[in-house]
Amino acid sequence: MIDLVLLAASGLARELAAADLGEARIIGVLDDDADLHGTECAGLPILGGLDRAQELDAQFVLCIGSGRARREVLSRLGRLGIGEERFARAVDGSVRVPPSCRIGAGSIVLAGTVLTTDAAVGSHVVIMPNVTLTHDTIVEDFATLAAGVTLGGAVRVGEAAYLGMNASVRQGVSIGRDAVVGMGAAVLQSVPAGQVWAGVPARPIGHKGGES
Repeated sequence: MIDLVLLAASGLARELAAADLGEARIIGVLDDDADLHGTECAGLPILGGLDRAQELDAQFVLCIGSGRARREVLSRLGRLGIGEERFARAVDGSVRVPPSCRIGAGSIVLAGTVLTTDAAVGSHVVIMPNVTLTHDTIVEDFATLAAGVTLGGAVRVGEAAYLGMNASVRQGVSIGRDAVVGMGAAVLQSVPAGQVWAGVPARPIGHKGGES
């Protein structure tokens, strides 16, 4: 049995608490909001702030929606001596992971996700329900795929990129680092780093951070 502690009392933490994690047992949550300490999140005790992580004999999963925020918190935890070996994969039991596919440390894969063959998912990636990753797709660290996203063959999703609900990406297309793809978008060409694209077909509508 693996003891897990979820980092952040978030909607994502509640979803993970409802998942079938097999041999993993969630024993609590850490969150920096002092008003939450001593309360519960999805029936799990909130044990204190993130600085308590070094005191706990458990593995961790970052349940923070923003990939960039997950990256920043991981750096903070590293300064506390919490290395990559302390982070567990959290894959719902309904998901079949073929032998040719890889999922990195700290990544979350929720129910209904399909991986076909030779897909590579990095570390601290969040994959929401009913996502499809087809052959030779690569999803880099800290990326977020919202519910219903579909990636064609040999798609590459860059570090900390975000793909909104039901977005579809054509085979061979790349989504740049820190880019955002709006929900329902149909991406037919590569999205540069840091840009925001939306629509059918998807077109640039701005840059991350609100710059036009």
